[in-house]
Formats: sequence, C-alpha cells, structure tokens
Amino acid sequence: MNKKDIEIIKKFAEKVREIANHPVQKEKAEIWKKHNKLQRVRPLVLIFPEGSWREILPDNQLSCEDGYLRRIEWDLRHRIYYWEKIKDDSVTDDKVYSPIVIRNSGFGVEVKDIKPEFAYGARHFEPVIKEEKDIEKLKKPQITIDWEETERLYQKTCEAVDGILQVEKRGPSHPWFAPIDWFITVRGINNLFMDMVDRPAWLHKVLNFITECKIEEWEFYEKNNVLSLNNGPHYVGSGGFGFTDELPQNDFDGKHIRIKDLWGHATTQIFSLVSPEMHEEFALQYEGRFLSKFGLNCYGCCEPLHKKIDIIFKHIPRLRRLSMSPWVDIKEGAEKLGKRAIFSWKPNPSFMAADIWDEDYIRKTIEDGLEKTKECIVEIILKDIHTCRNKPERISNWVKIAKEIAEKY
Repeated sequence: MNKKDIEIIKKFAEKVREIANHPVQKEKAEIWKKHNKLQRVRPLVLIFPEGSWREILPDNQLSCEDGYLRRIEWDLRHRIYYWEKIKDDSVTDDKVYSPIVIRNSGFGVEVKDIKPEFAYGARHFEPVIKEEKDIEKLKKPQITIDWEETERLYQKTCEAVDGILQVEKRGPSHPWFAPIDWFITVRGINNLFMDMVDRPAWLHKVLNFITECKIEEWEFYEKNNVLSLNNGPHYVGSGGFGFTDELPQNDFDGKHIRIKDLWGHATTQIFSLVSPEMHEEFALQYEGRFLSKFGLNCYGCCEPLHKKIDIIFKHIPRLRRLSMSPWVDIKEGAEKLGKRAIFSWKPNPSFMAADIWDEDYIRKTIEDGLEKTKECIVEIILKDIHTCRNKPERISNWVKIAKEIAEKY
C-alpha cells in the first residue's frame, strides 16, 4: 500500500470516528431497540439510495489506487454522506469490517441470463434445468474458509485505519433465504409456475434439497465460528436495523456465535401473484424450517403480503419484521398485522425518477400510509432507488419530509 492511500483512509476514518462518537448515535440506537421490541415509538425513517450511489458517489470520485482500499474509502465516505446530507435514522458505528473470506462452489449449475444495456434493467433467464432428470446436475455446495486471505485483509485494514477505528473480522450475518427466487434463475419463471401444477412432487424434491443445503451451510458457519452478530447498526431482513437486547441469547458465551443468536430472513418475491395456498405449500414450509434456527426473524421483500399474513405467522417462528412492499393494500395489511410484528413499509420509489419533484404527492402518500398504520409498529424504508436523476438533494428532501410527518405519529 502506498502512503497516499493510507493518508486518504486515515482522513475519512477520523471523520467517521467523530460522527460515531456523537451522543445522538446512542440515542438512535435506543430508539431502534424499543422499536424492534415492538414498543411504540415514532415511525423510524430509512433510505437506501442503492442504484443512485453511482450518481451520488461514483467510482471516479474515489481517490485510493488500491482496489481493496477503494472499497474501504467508499464505505467511509458513504457513512459521512449519510451523516452530513441524508440525515435519516441510520446509526454510524466506529468499526471497519474486514471480511472473513469464504469460498462457496454453488449448486453446480451456471445461471444463463440475457442482460439489457441498462445495469438495473430486467433480465431474461434461459433455463438450464429443462427436464426432470436435469435436477441431477444440482450438487451440494462445497464451502471452505480461506483463513490466510482473511488474515491478510485484516492486517491490511488495520494498517490502513491505523487504530483510528476498530477493525472487526466479519463473516456471514445476513441470511437471505429465497430458494424459489434462486431456482427460477435456472428453471425459468413460467416453467416453475407450471411445475407447481404439473409436477409438484418433483418440485418439492428440489426445494427440500436446496433447504437442506442452506441449513447445512449455516451450521457449517456456526461450527467453524465465523458467524457475526447482526444486533447493532446492521441491515436486517429487507430493510431496518438490527438493534436489540434480545440477541444474542442469554446463554451466549461471548465467543462462539450461534445461528440462534442472529436475525434471520426469508422471502419469495416471485410469488407476488401466487395464491396463499401455493405460497404456503411451496415456500413457507421450507422457509419456516430454515428460520426455525434463528433467534428473531424478518420476512418478505418486494412481494405483496397483505393477504398472506396469517399463514406467514403460522410457519415463521419469532417473526418480528414483515415487509410491506409498494404493492400491498396498506389498510388491509395494517388491520391484519396489528402490533404482532413491525410493519416495514416500503413506499413506491418511482417519484425519485420523475421529471418533476412533486412534494405535495410525497407528503400525501406518507400521510396516507401513516394514518392507515397508526395502530401498528411502523417503519418507513425507501429503497430500490435506481436513479435520483442526478439530483441527490431529492434523497435528503424526502427524508426531511418523512421525518417531519413521522413526528406527528
């Protein structure tokens, strides 16, 4: 590493340390703990620019030459940007995370897809599992831990931040269990929908195999002590922070993190228009098996779930956060969910890409949603923002509006 890169990292690390030590971080963390315990606080507001980061903080604005240090630079600068510009309910900590390097061979089949020129456009998946016998191509993933590379990156990170921030080795902490959503990438969407009717036993065989492999994967992580806690300023589920004093479990020894010490998550986004009965048969029974291993659970992402709430609770243990996407009936979802779990509301982000910034529309949408969910434990998560039309002030303005309205509820 050259000295110039290290000086760049140190400069941003010092700023992040200053931000992390501000008293408001602890105050926000305590609010998140109450919220995640299903205590009524004001609706919490988060925004994830995602695709818009290429407009806010593009690669050509990074200064480090070393590829690994560029990633650390981006991480530090994006935290600073959140603090100075976005000002949502994010919490900044004083750590830099160095990855525990894990190799996963996958299921032995290569996804074949056709991608559009636009990076965030829709893809077409070309089936590679074409006949029933093709499931023989699926192999149990082989997982290994590269301790040598893990240590090399850790030492490199420590040298770069020079004691300004804590450096923590970080392994798996964000389970995203979506067996159907993965299988359609090798089977094809239409084929899978027909399979549920034409060859359900065959499909169950596939889903059982994927589920068993995923459980074995996380048990491998636990056995080899590479799991990391997600009970702090960590993204859990499909949005929300993991702050809680309910995890890790009371019998945690402080050294060996277990699956039951973590938040879990599952989703079947491709089942948006599938009946509750088929959702239960082909998704929830498998997701429930996986999530039974975790201490607290989140469910859902972009699929509308307002008509499936009761069957979700039937299968998902210790459910604490339920995603309510832009396509839900907010009123119906709120009435059925009540205070049983967090109503993790995801407003439609399309207004971010509009020609005109319509503040009246934004206010009306948020007020309507919060009025319908006023008997719930609610959070507002704006995500899947693929562009802000090169006007990053829109992101800050939305947060300001959302927090202003949330204060009334």
